[in-house]
Amino acid sequence: MANSLTHHDPILSKFMLTIQSNLQGDTPVLRPPHRANLPLWLALLLKKQRRANIVPPAWLHPASLAEIIHYETKVKPDAFSSPPPPPAHADARGVAHRANSDDDGSDVVILSPPFLPSCTADAPAGHLPYHWLEIAEALLAHAADDMPASAGEVRGLLRDLVEVRSAKMRASTTQLESFGGGVMNLRGVGSMELAESRGFVLGVVDGVRKLGASVEASRREEEEEEERMGGRDDESDEDMGI
Repeated sequence: MANSLTHHDPILSKFMLTIQSNLQGDTPVLRPPHRANLPLWLALLLKKQRRANIVPPAWLHPASLAEIIHYETKVKPDAFSSPPPPPAHADARGVAHRANSDDDGSDVVILSPPFLPSCTADAPAGHLPYHWLEIAEALLAHAADDMPASAGEVRGLLRDLVEVRSAKMRASTTQLESFGGGVMNLRGVGSMELAESRGFVLGVVDGVRKLGASVEASRREEEEEEERMGGRDDESDEDMGI
């Protein structure tokens, strides 16, 4: 499964390097000042050794984060921002096709987040990839000087975004009773957000289940009581000869 350690980030190497094959496959020869895509863990290692600079993804720019915050607070205050769009390519006639299909539209390999290229470093501005929070924290912790703005500004925007989305996650639990019979809409929610909210959501689900069971038990008791009362009325009528 894809995670922050297999996420690929573009880097700008400071020295010419030839990296041997590793568990993730072959890596390109690093020739400054050309960019190269490397796994995040390797990019962070080279950054720590002062051999490369990491190019931050477009969605981590302050303008992109501010746009997402505006969307989630003003445009769609009751929904999460949409995930990155699936990658597409154009054929010879200029017709766009999904990246996981042939030019004739036939499917080859069906991929879904977080395994799409657009869900990692290639995610466009205004969209959050599946592992956005983990990647942002790793880059801020180890490559703060490579951020497109001051690290404090980026951290502040991320903090605001996390608070907004956390409040939405807590509020969305009300859908467990009113929408689809216990279904929550989690489109656009990231991996770490799901992990952090799992305990709270499971607690709400368990509480709703217990309430439903209690209501059902009360309803059955009322029905049984009504049946007993109805039987007694019939017996009284027979005794009176009615």
